[in-house]
Amino acid sequence: MSTPDRTPTDLETVRERLNVVTQETRFALVQDVLGHPAQLPTLKELDYVSPSKSRTTIRQHLQRLIEAGIVDELTLPTDRRRNDLPYKFYGISEEGREFLEAHDLLRAEETLQSIYERVETTDEIERYENAPRPER
Repeated sequence: MSTPDRTPTDLETVRERLNVVTQETRFALVQDVLGHPAQLPTLKELDYVSPSKSRTTIRQHLQRLIEAGIVDELTLPTDRRRNDLPYKFYGISEEGREFLEAHDLLRAEETLQSIYERVETTDEIERYENAPRPER
């Protein structure tokens, strides 16, 4: 019987990513991204659904998720931007989705979306939710 060819680097990467993803604030952010109707929220939307965290804290944890390859920062092309609407969005990367799936961390995706739908939003947040999003 053969074992998968895993180098220590592979195991270290998996361990590091699991540590990144399962840290409480970052795990909540991953859930908020997955729950968002387009799965591409803005920083303002993430801030709105995480009132106990400062925008700076959210930004720092998003950066850590980006560095780990779990989240991508996507920008709307210049020709599609409007002055009064956001142009930066955060979504689970393809690599991040594969990682989350492989570690059984996507089971609640539909539930998260259902919960997000019931969140009362302000007019401004609703406008942000309806803003154009970049192509994935």
